[in-house]
Amino acid sequence: MHAPRHTLTAITAALATAATIFAMPVAQAQVAKVNGVEIPQARLDTILKLRATGKQPDSPEIRNQLRDTLINQEVVAQEAMKKGLQKSPEVAAQLDLQRQETLVNAYVQDYMKANPVNDDAVKKEYERIKPTIPAKEFKARHILVDKEDDAKDIIAQLKKGGSFEKLAADKSKDTGSKTRGGDLDWAPAGRYVKPFGEALGKLKKGQLTDAPVQSEFGFHVIRLDDERAVKVPTLDEAKPQITQMLQGQAVQKMLADLRAKAKVE
Repeated sequence: MHAPRHTLTAITAALATAATIFAMPVAQAQVAKVNGVEIPQARLDTILKLRATGKQPDSPEIRNQLRDTLINQEVVAQEAMKKGLQKSPEVAAQLDLQRQETLVNAYVQDYMKANPVNDDAVKKEYERIKPTIPAKEFKARHILVDKEDDAKDIIAQLKKGGSFEKLAADKSKDTGSKTRGGDLDWAPAGRYVKPFGEALGKLKKGQLTDAPVQSEFGFHVIRLDDERAVKVPTLDEAKPQITQMLQGQAVQKMLADLRAKAKVE
């Protein structure tokens, strides 16, 4: 079972720094020996495993590059130790934080392995979500202004043949869409604030709102450019995303349970 991307990032960061500091020479397979200090093969194997999880390529050339990286890290880490940089409060705090992140990520990995999301749970969640998926989505444009009279004037100009795109660029205070002629791209009506979504749902393709639509943001002039049916993903198509979501919920519950048991002063 794959870990969330932020988990892998934290582990990789910890390996790149803390591992070279905390590793102790032991009798095991090694990648190289630097000034008498062994770089264990397990360190390279761990990095390769993380790369495989992220579907990154593997080859003899890449392994040689990683070996060189580990050697470089060991050389620099040894020099840092000679200078006593590990005793710096700031460095010590960073190393402690990286150690803690590695332990946290290891615990999360172990928890997810011991508590996998089963197919029944995924199917149940899919059946719960499926009815909430909107039947349609709309491609709309809008012009947003502060005053109702300004919105009425814009509607009058549009009915006389004015360019919606030009008026949006000149008049709209929605900085996110005005540079695109008011284009809001495809979205279900429910994604918008209620008055906007309700007005949009009543329009026919190519139709303009006859009156300004007021919302908490101001007054909207809306035009529906197109609409289409929403393709509902199959269970198999939705399974990876639902599994990841359920994993996240399980981890959050685990954290809440541990926090509830902890004595925090």
